[in-house]
Amino acid sequence: MTTGRLAGGLLPLLGRGSTIAALVVVVALPFAFIALQAVFPEIGAGSFARPLAHLATVLRSEDFATQTRNTLALGAGVVVASFAVGVPLAALRALTRLPGALIWDLVFLVPFMIPPYIATLGWIMTLQPAGYLQQLTGVSLGPQLFSFPGIVAVMTLHCFPVVYFAASRAFTAIGARTSDASRVFGAGPLRAFWRVTLPLATPALAASGLLVFAMTIEEYGTPAVLGARFGFDVLVTGIDTSLSDWPIDLPKAALLSIALIALSLAAFALQRWVATRRDAGVVGGKAARAATRPLCGWALPVLVLFAAVAFVSTGLPLLAILATALSRTISGGLTPDNLGLGNFRAVLADSSGALSALGTSFGLGLISAVMAGVLGLAVAFTTARRGSRGGRRAPGAALIDALSMLPNAAPGVVVALGLILLWNQPALPATPYNTLAILVLAYVCILLPQPVRYTVAAFQQVDPALEAAARVHGAGPARAAWRVLVPLVAPSVLAAMLLVFTVAARELVASLLVAPVGVDTIGTYIWRQFDQGSMGEGMAVAFLAIVATTLVPIVILSAMRRLEMPG
Repeated sequence: MTTGRLAGGLLPLLGRGSTIAALVVVVALPFAFIALQAVFPEIGAGSFARPLAHLATVLRSEDFATQTRNTLALGAGVVVASFAVGVPLAALRALTRLPGALIWDLVFLVPFMIPPYIATLGWIMTLQPAGYLQQLTGVSLGPQLFSFPGIVAVMTLHCFPVVYFAASRAFTAIGARTSDASRVFGAGPLRAFWRVTLPLATPALAASGLLVFAMTIEEYGTPAVLGARFGFDVLVTGIDTSLSDWPIDLPKAALLSIALIALSLAAFALQRWVATRRDAGVVGGKAARAATRPLCGWALPVLVLFAAVAFVSTGLPLLAILATALSRTISGGLTPDNLGLGNFRAVLADSSGALSALGTSFGLGLISAVMAGVLGLAVAFTTARRGSRGGRRAPGAALIDALSMLPNAAPGVVVALGLILLWNQPALPATPYNTLAILVLAYVCILLPQPVRYTVAAFQQVDPALEAAARVHGAGPARAAWRVLVPLVAPSVLAAMLLVFTVAARELVASLLVAPVGVDTIGTYIWRQFDQGSMGEGMAVAFLAIVATTLVPIVILSAMRRLEMPG
């Protein structure tokens, strides 16, 4: 009995220790070295001299002020525009009997599945001078595209689904009955929506706005491609310039990274304040089917609106990507003689390393998904599972929770900088830098919060009595967890791993900064092909990547659902 108790206490302790150690290596140390580099500019040479000597120079520099203003303006602009597009669509979806509602939900998921840098390249091919739009209609929108409103519009088309899905779920929970009370007292439909329904959806809108803001300020590809044409720099591009242009300025890059993290944390604080300053409780203990209204004569205009948004956000970028992939030469234009499968054949023949880039990205995505899934499962098991003493969390759970969520506050470029600073220390006896392992570390760090969230939610739905029953029948903690808890949360872990695979396989900014010399991923290959003017093969790889990383998760999840169905 004593041995069993010792093992029962030792195994969880070892598990927590291993989880904390993994999080320290994957998450804590890269962020710590960013902070150290920001404070001690000469730490790379092993010196702690002249702390914060770089701070005054960076803060007084004109480019820092400009990049910060541009970052805030871009983030705020995309949030406002995403609300302008997503909220009306969500209200129509949730509060009316919209024909084909589920189909529209699926269609609006597609822009979110297309990496923003790939969609941006598609928009450039469409709207630039002599682009596809001018070839077909004689109209060129190049000046409008390469402008601040153009960047906001392109990024809004990628981000508005976040607002749409969050707001539609909130409006569905609220229903039309709450606004009906105000209608009884004389309010019109728009006034009732503005004064009753919309304020009750404040928490969901604030959360989606925070996510859109974070996605915008951490995006690298769109500002780098479009902003470079008219001198629009943001903090992310400033960090990249500090790391890639000679002379390399690591202290400045670290300080810009701290500024970017501070903006993310400030946005989170604002979201919390907005969401908690009023009571938005609308869901009671009695479930009721949300009342919806018929569209009547407005059905056709509403369907045209949904179709137009779907075509602009999904159809046009995909058509531009496919047209470029089928073009033998870009100068040949959209003519039958210039279209063919030559670029796809070149990709399959691996004449320029395209097939190798696809294989590298899919392999790294798979490894990263497994590692992030396992680490996320360990984190969730510690943070979501309550102990037997009064339902308290296990010791160290708060630290593990904080470390696992830390990447939420940092864009991929910041994570990449932390890995560069950490693994290039002269005192290290060995380093994963300049190997494929550094890419795996980057992907796991960036995407770890996703499997943690999924798995924590799954653990919270498991009745503690199930584990207790296994313990009563003689199973130890490890056996009870392996035979009871893990199978119950496995579907959620697999879904999170599929998400990690999808994003990691197409990641761009961290891959550009830390990929080993001579190694291309999907993101770096497409980026370099476009930069070198070889758009055809780059877009062929982009199209294949979009198809593969969209269909593979769908096929696997569909197979899982069929296996779960009885009979």
